[in-house]
Amino acid sequence: MPATEYQGSFLSRISIRRNQVVSMDGNHEQELEELEIFQKNISERFSDLISDDSSSSSNSASSSEPFLSIAWVRKLLDVFLCCEAEFKAVLIMGRDPSLISKPPLDRLIPELFDRAVKALDICNAVMHGIDSVRQCQKLAEIAAASLEQRPLGEGQARRAKKALAGLLSAMGIDETSGGHKSAERSWSFGRRGGGGGGVSVTKDRGSGQSRASTWGVPKNWSAAKQIQVMSANLVAPRGAEASGLAMPVYIMSIVTVFVMWALIAAIPCQERTGLATHFQVPRQLGWAQSMVWLHEKIGEELKKKEKKGASPVGLLEEIQKMEKLGQSLLEFSDGFQYPVPEEKLDEAAAQVADLTETCRRMEDGLVPLQHQIREVFHRIVRSRTEVLDVLDHAGKSSAPSV
Repeated sequence: MPATEYQGSFLSRISIRRNQVVSMDGNHEQELEELEIFQKNISERFSDLISDDSSSSSNSASSSEPFLSIAWVRKLLDVFLCCEAEFKAVLIMGRDPSLISKPPLDRLIPELFDRAVKALDICNAVMHGIDSVRQCQKLAEIAAASLEQRPLGEGQARRAKKALAGLLSAMGIDETSGGHKSAERSWSFGRRGGGGGGVSVTKDRGSGQSRASTWGVPKNWSAAKQIQVMSANLVAPRGAEASGLAMPVYIMSIVTVFVMWALIAAIPCQERTGLATHFQVPRQLGWAQSMVWLHEKIGEELKKKEKKGASPVGLLEEIQKMEKLGQSLLEFSDGFQYPVPEEKLDEAAAQVADLTETCRRMEDGLVPLQHQIREVFHRIVRSRTEVLDVLDHAGKSSAPSV
């Protein structure tokens, strides 16, 4: 992956150069160069997330990963992990610990830590959301398996109808009208049940599949409010601070908030109302232009969903397809009468094939996505601890001897 190559080269360069200039002047010029490379890498990585069908770029690395698909979200998390590793290197690798305990970092670092803690809460909520999606996937698989039977009889149609009604109910969709229910009746966070309709759902298969985090999601917890709080006080450094360590701290804060915002948009999360307006990417900064485009694109999709009734269903491409196919196949199953006209049967068979393929993509991608979110969670915890250790060391070094 190109991002990994950039990262290895960048980290090696920082390590070598810091060792070379330990006792030399000219550190500011070195920091300016490192900041420029860091910004360039950020820009290139987020540019790679813009797919060919949405960008004029002909060498996009995302052409095989549809926008907001499971594969795309996994690539977004890869980008976050690479950016986080480079940021930590810029901030603390081979650096005098006292530098990050002085103004303005003495204020900016604690603010970054606060955002990190809220990012952990979001990771936890998203893990629960993925568990809910996997339960819906199981219901979709039951419906597809029933409608694949030939000859297709009323018994199979009834079983499919029950599974699809449970699926749409679990997604917060009123299957009688095609509209959306209130958020309180949708997406069962943290519960292991397989949704409504009385259809039993098999338990997780395989020892390698991850479960949701052991922490629950409080009923009054709001994903949208988390983003609102995280984006508060996000002000770009000015003057001399714009060429110092304040800038990479600001950049990493923007990256963290954007990635968490995109995760909440893609995966069903508790209370997302107003998410589209709670965070804005700075337009004036060159390194953020690809992120601005992605933010606008996701924001447009969120606003469309909210206009339809504040649906809790995530923007993940596979969820959107499952919702659309589920509604259509429920209509087919509900009105089933044997014998079915050949043309209608062929149309339903094509939709069942699409639903089966969507379930396969979920089966292949959701568990690795959970593992990746867990990796992000632990990386944030570990990096926060490492920076705290550096600050603690700086405090001890500056303390007067008794």
